Amino acid sequence: MVTSSFQVLAERPFRHVFAARAVSLLGTSMAPVALAFAILGQPGGSATRLGIVMAGRSVAQVAFMLFGGALADRFPRYRLMVGSALLGFAAQGTIAALFLTGTPPLALLTALSVVNGAAAALFFPASRGLIPQLVPGPRRQSANALIRLSENSASLAGAALSGVTVATIGSGWALAVDAATFLASAILVLTARAPAGRHATGHLTVLADLREGWQEFRTRTWVWVIVAQFALINLCFSPTINVLGPVVARQHWGGALAWSLVVTANAAGLIAGSLLAMRLRPAFPLLVATLATFGFLPPFFLLALPAPPWLAALSMLINGLTLDIFEVLWLTALQEHIPSDKLSRVNSYDALGSFALGPIGLLLVGPVSAALSARDTLIAAGTLVAIGNLAALLTPAVRRLPARLQPEQTATPAG
Repeated sequence: MVTSSFQVLAERPFRHVFAARAVSLLGTSMAPVALAFAILGQPGGSATRLGIVMAGRSVAQVAFMLFGGALADRFPRYRLMVGSALLGFAAQGTIAALFLTGTPPLALLTALSVVNGAAAALFFPASRGLIPQLVPGPRRQSANALIRLSENSASLAGAALSGVTVATIGSGWALAVDAATFLASAILVLTARAPAGRHATGHLTVLADLREGWQEFRTRTWVWVIVAQFALINLCFSPTINVLGPVVARQHWGGALAWSLVVTANAAGLIAGSLLAMRLRPAFPLLVATLATFGFLPPFFLLALPAPPWLAALSMLINGLTLDIFEVLWLTALQEHIPSDKLSRVNSYDALGSFALGPIGLLLVGPVSAALSARDTLIAAGTLVAIGNLAALLTPAVRRLPARLQPEQTATPAG
């Protein structure tokens, strides 16, 4: 099963997209650690300042996501991916240059993070809508698993390099590597020779396209319930783990190298999850995917103790494994049950809903942890995620969604 899953790499368009996303993520996975310790190492650096910069990217990604989805259903998706990669190259290259030449002001860093977020908003729905154009239905789960495997392998390498790079030659160079990988990704996608896809027709305005996508989104209970679940996860997980995790590492574990080990373990878990997802063919994929989301819970409580670094790393490995199982099953379910000419818009509503509360979490985590303590903030966040996971698991439309690998079948009725 695993060997046959790799056969899709023989097709040039998929192979180039596969490589492009891996190369881009190699640099991107270095950026959070580099950015965190660069800002925390500045005069007056704090979790609040880091949260503001990260929130700038997140707000822009949310704000432009629907626009990106509408464009990706109407225009060639690979061209949008190239344009967004070049925009990311320009923004991240400027951030790297600022850190290499001095101490950049908070406002400028936040503005450049906004540009990065806008680029991601264009890239995300286009990249998710492109796979059905490149890969026939029976191979899509394998293709999704392989793309996740490539991204996660790059994350593992990037996470391992990030701590060493920050500790030896500084965060600016890690950010410069990230900028260069955006450019390499753009070149790979541009040379992929992706076939033309089926695009939305019959509307003259982006607003009309968005209304049609919203109708497709809201009438499927299994879609919006999972999106609501991940809105809560993204409110809690990324802000507390990515902001308070480095704080815990500085206070209790000695700094960037220890935190890099935790992040590396998470990337290793993602790789294991990709390999396992190639084998999984559940009759009810979202039931398995939702059970996997309980792997988000251990890191909250182990960082709250704080547990020893190796135990926190183990919890992040488990989180990575279960997250990737969810991602592959979720992406495949969307691709199999949503019409191709509406897929990017549904993905954009998915991303908008899932990420909408993330900026709020990033803005609140510093002040809330200062008022309550990092420990209490982590415990409260973990409890909220547990409640959301249980609510999704108890929804019949989520538990009962069947697998479907025949693209010629009609879309499933609203759940």
